[in-house]
Amino acid sequence: MKAALCTGFNAPLTIAEVTLAPPRKGEVEVTLAACAICHSDLHFIEGAWGGTLPAVYGHEAAGYVTALGDGVGDYQMGQAVLVTLIRACGTCACCSDGRPAICEHVGAPYSPLALPDGTPVAQGMKTGAFAEKVVVDASQLAPLPDDIPLDVAALLACGVITGVGAVFNTAQMQAGATALVIGTGGVGLNAIQGARLAGARRIIAMDIAPEKLDAARDFGATDCVLASDPEVRAQVAALTDGRGAEYVFVTVGAVVAYEQALGLCAPGGGIIMAGMTGSDDYMRLNPMMVAYQEQRLLGSKMGGTVLRRDIPRLIDYYRQGRLKLDELISNRYRLDQINDAIADTAKGGTRRNVIVFDAFEEGGP
Repeated sequence: MKAALCTGFNAPLTIAEVTLAPPRKGEVEVTLAACAICHSDLHFIEGAWGGTLPAVYGHEAAGYVTALGDGVGDYQMGQAVLVTLIRACGTCACCSDGRPAICEHVGAPYSPLALPDGTPVAQGMKTGAFAEKVVVDASQLAPLPDDIPLDVAALLACGVITGVGAVFNTAQMQAGATALVIGTGGVGLNAIQGARLAGARRIIAMDIAPEKLDAARDFGATDCVLASDPEVRAQVAALTDGRGAEYVFVTVGAVVAYEQALGLCAPGGGIIMAGMTGSDDYMRLNPMMVAYQEQRLLGSKMGGTVLRRDIPRLIDYYRQGRLKLDELISNRYRLDQINDAIADTAKGGTRRNVIVFDAFEEGGP
């Protein structure tokens, strides 16, 4: 099959032929219809998080089941499914506590990918979805109904669940609260949508790009402030009765955003840390002030999503017109255009660029 291969950090991907091993026990082969490009993919391609090369990245996908390993009884051939990076054993302490995104026992590193000469290829983020097919653990899938387009459904695999889940699952935000969302890219727009769905009385969007704030209003922001404005702290205070926001969602992987969040959070409030920085980045904080104001720092990986619980709810919101998904797609590209799609994503300003495959245009595997 064809895949977009990363052979050097900070270098263009190469469209190459790779081999894909058949599914083992508990695994499923999925012929992909679509895969969205996430900034986490860019971090890996740039080398910010290290990793083994060559590799195939991509983790926000949807497609059709085309092979089943032994012991998989929940899926059928030809069924439409969501493909995520959330691989869970189902039995460890975190899985048992309803937190599969931080499963403690995902198994030894294994990749079903190789070059034709046998050279191993790393399966990026346990998914490797910049390719025509993937083989993943059955826990990484969620069934999809027939009435949702698969390019739209692919967005549910990461950006949407990370943003909305940060509100519902991590923050467990109460109706009537004030929310500030720092960063209005794909995850930030979905945190705004989540805050709207949760009944926030005021949702403040904050970004360095004025044009992105216009989009934030379309997704539910009640107020917008420029992150670069020297009076930003006073503006947030004026919008929140002088207190600061009760929930501050940092959805951009920038240390400066995290450090800025500390001064924008209300006493007793929470800072939800959803944006992924580089692995060597560190923030400065004053522990005394955090303790004195009883503020909480809450890590949020993949929005604390439980696929079987959360995906049906989000699909219902979409069907009811309460969750914007179609509007999140900026552009669609073919696999051989992936470097153009990545360059456009890296520029900023896009919501989600989506790679579409033959299975999308043909309506099946």
